[in-house]
Amino acid sequence: MVPVTSKRVTNQTPGTSGAPRAPEDPSVPGRTVESVATPPGNARITWHTAARPRLVLALGHGAGGGIEARDLRALAEALPPHGVTVALVEQPWRVAGKKLAPAPKTLDTAWRALWPALERPGRPVVAGGRSAGARVACRTARELGAAAVLALSFPLHPPGRPEKSRADELTAAGLPTLVVQGGNDPFGKPAEFPAGAFGLVEVPYADHGFAVPKKAAISQVDGVEIITSGVRTWLEAHGEC
Repeated sequence: MVPVTSKRVTNQTPGTSGAPRAPEDPSVPGRTVESVATPPGNARITWHTAARPRLVLALGHGAGGGIEARDLRALAEALPPHGVTVALVEQPWRVAGKKLAPAPKTLDTAWRALWPALERPGRPVVAGGRSAGARVACRTARELGAAAVLALSFPLHPPGRPEKSRADELTAAGLPTLVVQGGNDPFGKPAEFPAGAFGLVEVPYADHGFAVPKKAAISQVDGVEIITSGVRTWLEAHGEC
């Protein structure tokens, strides 16, 4: 593991040099963007800092998108007023503007290398992410000393291949874990998950990106509220995790 070097950036326009433009405005109070050197390249953390933080929730993105995902953005907006600093983490491949994610081993290497930056505020860190980012969190949480794990849209299996289950990867963390899953997620519906090993919040009708069909009995706003309220309640129930 290489030494972690961090640079706090408050006036830079993210997304230069071919990298995808970060959707966050670093000029907003309480929001800063930080570059962190890792073996696969520079990662980027967008901090949404609580005024009186009691813990840090670190969230990695999936293989098909970045921190602009609706669930990640919603949590970054909803949780800081409740004492949770949210750190949205962009993997080096995404920062570099590449279209394809690298192998899981490379994702884990970058996550391990940037972890000290997530611990720097001196609060317990909950490891989390959506889809591929959730898998990274589950695989590394115990060794890194995470307080708990939040898995958003965990890809329990490839679509149409339930025999290729990743349930062991999810349960191997051995820490308090919450899964938030769309009711119509082709990567694994809530009923397919093993019972009793972790908490589970279902977003009815939602797909892997938590998109809710217009004809559903709930609205998209309702779906997002289920995510944010479910995560907030879980974090509060675990106190300092």
